[in-house]
Amino acid sequence: MRIDIITVLPELLVSPFSASIMKRAQDKGLAEIHVHDLRDFGKGRYRHVDDYPYGGTSGMVIMCEPLDKMISKLKDERTYDEIIYLTPDGETLNQTIANDLSLKGNLMMICGHYKGIDQRIRDMYVTREISIGDYVLSGGEFGAIILADSIIRLLPGVIGDETSALSDSFQDDLLAPPIYTRPAEYKGLKVPDVLLSGNFPKIEEWLHEQAIERTKERRPDLLEKRSK
Repeated sequence: MRIDIITVLPELLVSPFSASIMKRAQDKGLAEIHVHDLRDFGKGRYRHVDDYPYGGTSGMVIMCEPLDKMISKLKDERTYDEIIYLTPDGETLNQTIANDLSLKGNLMMICGHYKGIDQRIRDMYVTREISIGDYVLSGGEFGAIILADSIIRLLPGVIGDETSALSDSFQDDLLAPPIYTRPAEYKGLKVPDVLLSGNFPKIEEWLHEQAIERTKERRPDLLEKRSK
């Protein structure tokens, strides 16, 4: 998989993609992440990429021309399965979206900044708009990091135990059950006997029951979704 990320602040993306699972994926050749500085197509000495919005509203907007040139350059080099704009008014990221995108080959992500990007770029190029939640950040860079991580960790070979990702929260519209490790007793608190029994059918049954109970308590909306 290849992910190209367009941003006005490439330095924000250096550290997250240089450690942990995302670094491992790149080292194994399972994922390529390329960060592109939109200011390379900016105007003048200060490489401007933004201007005041029409209509007299406050803030600044990323202009059409630099984005158009950057996107066109990348599209000339390869075909993209999705061109994604990170924006608060997009569809809210969930596990189903991450699963779907993990099956793609080439993805482009556009990080919004200031008040966002000119609507004409969205109309011409963007195939999917994604939000990471009902709140506003200073830019789409952090959204791109979260989206990329949620996708890349699902790629075969990235995580050592590939079945681990399949048991994560939200994979079956359920929250993950409680988990324990050694020691079997700590400060008077014991690991449930069933987990120590070696009876794997019983363990699976218990884990499923716990996942349902936890989801019912904390995210009943997910159970409603399952019942539809």
